[in-house]
Amino acid sequence: MSRYLVTSALPYANGPIHFGHVAGAYLPADVYVRYLRMAKGEEQVLFVCGTDEHGVAITLKAEQAGMGYREYVDQWHEEIKALFDQFSISFDIFTGTARCPQHVETSQRFFEVLLERECIFDKTEEQWFSEESGRFLADRYLQGGCHECGYEKARGDECPSCGTWIDALQLKNPVSLIDGSSPILKETKHWYLDLPKLQAEGLDSWYKGEDEANPVKGWKPNVDGYVQAMLKDLHERPITRDLPWGVPVPQHLEGAEGKVLYVWFDAPIGYVSATMEWAAAQGKEDAWKDWWQDSDTRLVHFIGKDNIAFHMVVFPSMLLGQGEEWNNKPFVLPWSVPANEFYNLEGRKFNTSAGWYLDNESFFSTYNPDAARFHVLMSMPETADAEFTWEEFQATNNSLLADKVGNLISRVLKFVDKRFDSRVPDGVESILEHEFLADADAAFAQVGEHLENQSFRKAGQALIAAASALNQFFDNMAPWKSVNSEAPAEQAACRATLERCLAYLELLSRRLAPFCPESAASLRVMLGEVAAGATTATDVWGTNEVPSLCTAGAKIGEAKVMFPKIDNDQIAVEIERLNASAATQA
Repeated sequence: MSRYLVTSALPYANGPIHFGHVAGAYLPADVYVRYLRMAKGEEQVLFVCGTDEHGVAITLKAEQAGMGYREYVDQWHEEIKALFDQFSISFDIFTGTARCPQHVETSQRFFEVLLERECIFDKTEEQWFSEESGRFLADRYLQGGCHECGYEKARGDECPSCGTWIDALQLKNPVSLIDGSSPILKETKHWYLDLPKLQAEGLDSWYKGEDEANPVKGWKPNVDGYVQAMLKDLHERPITRDLPWGVPVPQHLEGAEGKVLYVWFDAPIGYVSATMEWAAAQGKEDAWKDWWQDSDTRLVHFIGKDNIAFHMVVFPSMLLGQGEEWNNKPFVLPWSVPANEFYNLEGRKFNTSAGWYLDNESFFSTYNPDAARFHVLMSMPETADAEFTWEEFQATNNSLLADKVGNLISRVLKFVDKRFDSRVPDGVESILEHEFLADADAAFAQVGEHLENQSFRKAGQALIAAASALNQFFDNMAPWKSVNSEAPAEQAACRATLERCLAYLELLSRRLAPFCPESAASLRVMLGEVAAGATTATDVWGTNEVPSLCTAGAKIGEAKVMFPKIDNDQIAVEIERLNASAATQA
């Protein structure tokens, strides 16, 4: 049986994350993991993540804030984790590249093995150097004239005026942002990852699905097009920088003093070191090998499209380049990389500094987190950019969750409470067959099929279709009419209808769990002994599962409102608040 190692892109500990990030890499991963745990078993799934805590942007922002680097990333680590908690996104381990005890040693060994296997080479080149500060200047520490448009405050990596990507050496009249001095060009040594060599030695065959030891699920069109273009013209990439914060380049190497591994090199290694940290916490330090060096492992990376290059070309090359130098075994390569496009807000990109964002504290103190989860999933940018709008969020909450799911739960439980003293009716001899129940069976089966294929929108649509079919079944059988009938057949039909509704609500509670975990748990409490007596240890997804007969007389709990409706005035206030925030920042 395959085991699944699932990762989400390490969020950068340099500021808050928002709904756009959550939609891209974290919520779909959490839903997929919850599904896998139920369908494959707890022991077959591991979900790792952590903050990316190195890099130029962090050093620059920390220095501007007058904070130590570790203090700065600790602050953002906690804030990022708090948002994941609000969304009920649950990792097996959430660590960070500066806090994981195994990360420095693991990253350095990756580097050393690549160097020994001649997949890394060094070369000496010129770089801007501040004589006043006595340090080389990374691109983000520089400002100068754009060689394309002449804008005088271009960064060392990009011009904010014309959008041109800049090689720092192209800046006109550069100035150090550290001390305001005019830097000079000075020679320095750096190391490069030989991607063309690794492409020839296995990257191409793996990507094409020709490597029997590393099968692939298949690539999404947006991933495939991007990677195909990269592979046609692949170049070496620098993997070291002159910075005071990061994983040090092994110091026994000549010219390594003051140099650290480039953040994009050490960050994906964070998946490996996080697994090592998790294994050590379990008291089984070697258990990480079962996840990273066993051919039965399916490695799945959830990312946004801006991370495709690193997870589809660079990191697989780094893993390939390790050969069998670790425990005489190779590392597994990615099996699936379901990258999403960008998720925007009301027609514009999320932008905290411009006031165009959703205030997390206000949102989660006002709205149901599960409603937010479900709406983000139903509007997820799976194949094209998508967006969050307040009116569509309201529609998801009111028309789908409240009217379809919540209404079904309420009307069934309240009817059983009123007419059958909150107990499963007795005297039900056979499972009732009905066209709407068959529709519900088919829709529930599709939920599992779509989650297996990482099609989250379709999975959510199938769940709603199942709830709709059950509402139609309840309406068609009209138990409120037959409950008062003196005809034995009609009374039996009433009892059978309610028994089937309760049995399907138990199934709904399980199918709802990956999408809306807190609401699913609440539903199981409402179902009382019906849920407690159900067998879920071997939950079968992707088949037309007919729920077993409920135990006659089983006690149910009290029905409660799961998805309160959101009125138009409330939405109008939110839209006005968003526009006011942007206007204030402007």
